[in-house]
This record gives sequence, C-alpha cells and structure tokens, in this order.
Amino acid sequence: MTEAAFDTGLPTAARITGAAEPMPASMKAVILAGGRGTRLAPYTSVLPKPLMPIGDRSILEIVVAQLAGCGFTDVTFCVGYLSHLIRAVFDFRSHPDVDLTYVQEEAALGTAAPLRLVDGLQDSFILMNGDVLTTLDYAAFLRHHRASGNALTVATRQRKIKIDYGVLYVDEHGDTPGRVRAWAEKPEVPSIVSMGIYAIEPRALDQIPAEGDFDLPDLVRALIGAGEPVGIYNYDGLWFDIGRQEDYQAAAAAWAESDPTQIGQLRVVS
Repeated sequence: MTEAAFDTGLPTAARITGAAEPMPASMKAVILAGGRGTRLAPYTSVLPKPLMPIGDRSILEIVVAQLAGCGFTDVTFCVGYLSHLIRAVFDFRSHPDVDLTYVQEEAALGTAAPLRLVDGLQDSFILMNGDVLTTLDYAAFLRHHRASGNALTVATRQRKIKIDYGVLYVDEHGDTPGRVRAWAEKPEVPSIVSMGIYAIEPRALDQIPAEGDFDLPDLVRALIGAGEPVGIYNYDGLWFDIGRQEDYQAAAAAWAESDPTQIGQLRVVS
C-alpha cells in the first residue's frame, strides 16, 4: 500500500477542545495491548506487538503522544502477553501530560470484555487497538460520536480487498440458470473496514456479559439487537494496521521519509 509520509497534521489540543461541542474535562482512552501478534511472528515472540519500533519509538509511544496532543489525559492499557515489557518502557520514559494505568488480563478476553476491568468509564471514551497508526484526529472523532447520539461509533476506512481467485458472475434465475455472464480475475473489492478505533458510551457496556471473552463485533451485534444506534466515522487519511506485515513495513518506510519531530505530535496552529 502506498501512502504519503507519516505526518499527523492535526490541530492543537487547545483548538480542538475550543470547539462548540463541549468535551469532558478528562478525556479517556482505553488501549488494547494484550494480544500476541501472531501475524507479525517471529518478531512478536520477543516483543508485544504494540512495542514494535517505528523509527526510534514504539507504536504505543507514538499513539500515547498523539492522544495526549488531542487532549486525552487518562489512558488505560489492557495488557496481557509480555506486559512487563510494556510497563518497563512506560516506566522508563516520562509522559507528564497523561495519567497511565494498567489492567492485567490473566486470560485472553477478546476485544470488548477487557472493559469489564477498567474503572472510570462514566463518560464517552475511546477504545482502540494498540497496533494502529493513523493521523485520525481522536478528539474530532469523539466529538462527532457525542453529537451523533450513537451508543458506539466505529472509525472506518475505505480499503480494497483483493480476492485471490477468479470470480464468476453467473445467472441464478430465469431461462439460463448457471450460465456464465462475466469473469473477473482476482478482483479488488472496495469495502468499508474497521480501523480498530471506537467511540463508546457507558450504556453500551451493559451489553457485555459478566464472564467470558467477548469481542467488538459481538458488542456491535448485541447493541443492534437491543435497538441501540451504532454508526461509523469514515476517515480517508493515513492508517496502518500494524498487525499486517505489509502495513508495518509501509509505516516504517513512511517514518523514514518524514520529519520525526512531527510524528505523534501536533503542529502549532496560530
């Protein structure tokens, strides 16, 4: 995937929080950082996926810096696999603008059930995977979510999904069922995909069962079944899913072509 150089290009936190829609005094984000990252093996046999390096910093450090720049002051890590390494990195480097806390998953709980362990979810908050790099304005996303009335909003991206087979278009009805009308060899199908970033209302947590693992798709289905509104926030800017080898390589290349002082930071807007 070819992308422009990795530069946040976001407004300052003061400009974000000065918008007409009021934001909570303490904006909270929960980052899922407990997965094993099997798609990035063998690298993740020694490092948890969120600590994979991009330039001279880990993915997770960049994400925390971006959140802080957007005005988020309260960040919780849901950790599991090799969690001691994540703690060591963040204990070693100061993050004075962010209150960092940890919840430890003793067993894999999926992508939604860890929220059972997180304190302080009394207002709108962001939940995100710890292996996502994007220039998404997190505060604008949360502001959109609050204005929408959704119980949960999914940050989405248009992405072409390649089908590795020849696809046949066949008559299924009429006088000639089974007749081939067209053939597309390994087509790319445009799809709306989740970026792994979600804005959530506290009431949505009522749909998470008290025990067992539970994923975000399970939560979305439960909300829809309960008649709760679920929406999307489509974003056409930079996004890397670092769980994919090709995206990790593209993100590292974009870093190398960029001004490192702008990565994970906000440019001053006069």
